[in-house]
Amino acid sequence: MRKALVIGNWKMNGRLAANEALLNGLSSGAECLSDDVEVAVCPPSVYIAQAASLLQKSSIGVGAQNIATQASGAFTGEVSAEMLTDFGCEWVIAGHSERRSLYGESDQDVALKVAKAVESGIVPVICVGETLEEREAGQALARVRSQLEAALAQLEGDQLASIVVAYEPVWAIGTGLTATPDQAQEVHQVLRQALNECQVDLGDKVRILYGGSVNAANADSLFAQPDIDGGLIGGASLKVDDFLAICRAAAVES
Repeated sequence: MRKALVIGNWKMNGRLAANEALLNGLSSGAECLSDDVEVAVCPPSVYIAQAASLLQKSSIGVGAQNIATQASGAFTGEVSAEMLTDFGCEWVIAGHSERRSLYGESDQDVALKVAKAVESGIVPVICVGETLEEREAGQALARVRSQLEAALAQLEGDQLASIVVAYEPVWAIGTGLTATPDQAQEVHQVLRQALNECQVDLGDKVRILYGGSVNAANADSLFAQPDIDGGLIGGASLKVDDFLAICRAAAVES
């Protein structure tokens, strides 16, 4: 049985005072969450230490939004896996569509980041998703499969189970549009099949999250789908009540 997972991606949002209020609210609210759901937040890298400190007595984990493929050296602006683990990061987002489209990250770049995370004991949350043009052209399923297969290219054996996958249709990220439960389920089912084809029973082990304008109102219907194991949450993760409501919905449907 796969345990439900909800991860908040803060993106480039946050200030010290606002973060403190948010994190303290989440920490208090987490006391009432079921053990059936695992929860984490991924703040900007400059706030990881603050988040780790304020959440240390709660059940909420901390992750990062990006990871360098190098261990150290003359790579200005990069943050290494070792630096992330110094502050207790358990998760890292890899291949988010914003990183792909705005910063030119290729499938190969994503694969190297996934491999570095796994090597360092950090769970990569591998994002895949199609554009609106690709969906309208009937290419959505092929696109997400190819992204997933490319991201796993550097892994082998037991490493393959050390990941999380997140389906985030590009056309639904930050737009207010959301894939219907049936649309999301169709893609999640294909991704799970692709995992099983990669390694026997891998799809039964790996959690696949949905992301793309998830909110407290639509979380129940999305998480009720058999192949959706939780969510990678953007804007709603910045609001205590909304994020906790999404976490509760994931626990109920797990």
